[in-house]
Amino acid sequence: MPANRYVVFGRVQGVGYRYFVLREAEGLGVSGFARNRPDGSVEVVAEGPEETLAELEGRLREGPAFSTVTGVEREVIAPRGDSGFHIR
Repeated sequence: MPANRYVVFGRVQGVGYRYFVLREAEGLGVSGFARNRPDGSVEVVAEGPEETLAELEGRLREGPAFSTVTGVEREVIAPRGDSGFHIR
């Protein structure tokens, strides 16, 4: 199963962004986690079918109502075998 690591930039901390990602990922059946980074960005690691990851990436670029996403970097990584999606 493919896996990607995303780093989301912009106003993405303090606006419910990780919980937004949790809901979206669970709805899509994607495994992985989301966590805040010290630089103000959010890291998302996600594992699932290619087309599902593409859908998630589109939603990451939109974000929740009070966020402002200025960029998303994607890196293909080795599958981790996570079970479910979690906030760290």
